Amino acid sequence: MSSVPFEKREGLIWLDGQMVSWSDANVHILTHGLHYASSVFEGVRAYNGKIFKLEDHTTRLFKSADILAMKPEFNEAQVNKACLDVMVKNNLSNAYLRPLMWRGAEQMGLAGMATRTHTMVAAWDWGPAFSDELIEKGIVMKTGPWRRPPPECAPVHAKAAGLYMICTLSKRKAEEEGYNDCLFLDWRGQVTEATAANIFLVINGDIHTPTPDCFLNGITRLTAIDLAREAGYKVIERAIWPEDLAKAQEVFLTGTAYEIVPVSKIDNYDFTPGAVTGTLRQKYNLLVGK
Repeated sequence: MSSVPFEKREGLIWLDGQMVSWSDANVHILTHGLHYASSVFEGVRAYNGKIFKLEDHTTRLFKSADILAMKPEFNEAQVNKACLDVMVKNNLSNAYLRPLMWRGAEQMGLAGMATRTHTMVAAWDWGPAFSDELIEKGIVMKTGPWRRPPPECAPVHAKAAGLYMICTLSKRKAEEEGYNDCLFLDWRGQVTEATAANIFLVINGDIHTPTPDCFLNGITRLTAIDLAREAGYKVIERAIWPEDLAKAQEVFLTGTAYEIVPVSKIDNYDFTPGAVTGTLRQKYNLLVGK
């Protein structure tokens, strides 16, 4: 991955129907999405020139926009084509794509009734989230200070920028303290997810994962569940409490950026990356074409 700051990179970004240079893909300082977090986005991966589950991601993007009462000026097919075009125009093969919709600077004020819903797609080279050595050992985590809110307190099923405030705060604090990621509990005290990845526990050969009632039902999460069931594993979605961590032999995370990554430690609980996680990693890598 490039070490060049994002604002100084070269390439083309699809912005409101046009390919514009990276340096010219700007918004006004009074953009509604900047002031009031009125934006939704996706993270999408491409492997060997093929975008993985593009349609699923775009469908979720539009669902998120609908939850936030946005009115996109482009349809799903146009955004899908934009993602493909960005890959081609930037000569990318293994990449991360970022489709984004936001309310513009046409009007300031909370409701923003006169704002347009703008759309962009950017893409850049992307490799593994963690080194091979760390993946072999498993990442380390701690329980974070913030909790996922109940559905009546936030649009929890939208991939909305505002919901990531506690993620950035928690991830930053975890890394400052020498951890790789942070575990979120919810308002009930139940285990939910990591800062940008879903969590699974392997208990006596079965795979347990929290019911996604107050957080995103991740696309990689659903993929991992399908792969696990195809491999003959029993997958149980249920309420998971912190004390359930003591029963787990393996723990792993799933997400677009993380793919499938083992966890070796959460707080005082230790786990050993094992056969279940290894099998699912192999099947996932085969599926995406790595």
